[in-house]
Amino acid sequence: MTSAGRYETVGRKGNQGMKTGTAHLPLHGGKAPPWLFQRMKRLAREIVVIVLADFGSIELMKRLSDPFWFQALGCVLGFDWHSSGLTTTVCGALKEGIRGMEHELGFFIAGGKGRVSRQTPDEIRSREKFLTVDPESLVYASKTAAKVDSAAVQDGYRLYHHVFIFNREGKWGIIQQGMNEQTRYARRYHWLGIEPVAFVCEPHQAVCCDRKGRVLNLVAREGERNRAAAAQLAAEHPDRVLREAGKIDLLHLPAGHPVSSDQINPKYLYKILTATYERRPENFEALLGMPGVGPKTLRALSLLAEIIYGAKPSFRDPARFSYAHGGKDGHPYPVDRDVYDRSIHFLREAVNASRIGASEKKDAFRRLSAFHAVPSTFEMKSERRIRC
Repeated sequence: MTSAGRYETVGRKGNQGMKTGTAHLPLHGGKAPPWLFQRMKRLAREIVVIVLADFGSIELMKRLSDPFWFQALGCVLGFDWHSSGLTTTVCGALKEGIRGMEHELGFFIAGGKGRVSRQTPDEIRSREKFLTVDPESLVYASKTAAKVDSAAVQDGYRLYHHVFIFNREGKWGIIQQGMNEQTRYARRYHWLGIEPVAFVCEPHQAVCCDRKGRVLNLVAREGERNRAAAAQLAAEHPDRVLREAGKIDLLHLPAGHPVSSDQINPKYLYKILTATYERRPENFEALLGMPGVGPKTLRALSLLAEIIYGAKPSFRDPARFSYAHGGKDGHPYPVDRDVYDRSIHFLREAVNASRIGASEKKDAFRRLSAFHAVPSTFEMKSERRIRC
């Protein structure tokens, strides 16, 4: 992205969400030059090794799923705190930095940007001999998370980056990003799988975005009845479902629903519904995972579920709190400065313990200090918290 924008970062702890602020960020275009990326890889490797040795792989996954820490890490590695491309470059530096050491570390990184992201399942399977779990469970997590953020959360952002991190024991995390082709804004999705994940009910650890919009959110907690009804319809005979769909022109459509009658292609919908009828998905998660079931099918089923069963979907945007560093005048929400400062301290200790040269440490500390100074220019008000 080369245009100026405003980033927001959204995070979730358990079932509670906390918005920590808004930062207006002038985004810089261009790529990291080779000389910088080589240094980023070296420093990333040292930080990963130190964190794994001192705190373990679970803590590293938690840190990478924390938007504050992830943004600070990008700064330490050499990116300005407001530069675009931070997500893909940081993930690339982490992956390349530990290449060849993964089996010794017990920590693995698969996927990447564009075509590389589609190689994620094969990369996961290639690590089977180093794992204590069936790699197919990790492949399932990778594919399902991508399907959620591309089809079940219909926010206008097309995924182009997917990185899957995991350890020997099968704990995992995901950092994926989408782009809105019209606005040229991006949205980043963080997942954390160190505990069982409810893939279709508030699954994200964090969602980071530059702006909010009207989103069909089929994984919102309040949309459970709509999900159940959509899965039930998918198991019905397609003739019955299409009869109901044919009545849409005669019905008063729910205001604001993102599907109209002219968007439903009967021939295509019949083909997909025949497949779902034959397989009879037992729930929404099974429906979501079926080949061919994409955004249009889910929108149509969601609309029919609302019309036939009165089960309303959610239009709540999952983006809930600020991209990196807090809001001017504490609006709409101020920075959680305790979390922010802990992230900075943690990274400072990791850099200090690393084996990189003195000059590189000095540069890293300088960048981290500059990053830390950013929110101090804002006037903060008292903290406010919101629940999901």
